[in-house]
Amino acid sequence: MKKRIILAITGASGSLLALEFLKIMAEAEVEVHGLISDAGVKVMDIEEGISFAELKNRADRWFDVHDFTAPMASGSARYDGMVILPCSMGTLAAVAGGISVNLIHRAADVTLKERRPLLLAVRETPLNRTHLRNMLTVHDAGATICPPVPSFYHHPKSLIDLATHFCSRLADLLRVETAVDSPRWGGLDQ
Repeated sequence: MKKRIILAITGASGSLLALEFLKIMAEAEVEVHGLISDAGVKVMDIEEGISFAELKNRADRWFDVHDFTAPMASGSARYDGMVILPCSMGTLAAVAGGISVNLIHRAADVTLKERRPLLLAVRETPLNRTHLRNMLTVHDAGATICPPVPSFYHHPKSLIDLATHFCSRLADLLRVETAVDSPRWGGLDQ
């Protein structure tokens, strides 16, 4: 059976990562159901020059972030996991507090209660005590905190190389097999 993943894009910086993740999932033939916050739409346009209309064909389906009748609002809908990429600190706080202001928050809450993988690519620096407390809270609830911290052992030549490597790690955490040729650390003898 084809895997089905929820991708939520919030208003934190890092739209390139979401685009690369969508590309990798499409190549792996994973069905992606997308959500994007109002701020996420604005940041996508600012950072990548891509409107929501242009983004629409990059996922299998998109749902309105305010539509609580969408499938991912219920645990009976079958999903293999959820990624919030990038994840704003406001979204992290809502998930940590169990507050469902929009469908991103509700889908994350459902993902946690169903014990499915929830990956949060939190984007902020430096971190304050509230950020750290919220990260620990969602971690203790079962989420994986996965900040987009780049690796350099694979000698990236571009931002795309960095994004591809990070997104292939997200795919690993979701147990999605990809054809991405992204080097892995194999020790000094590799």
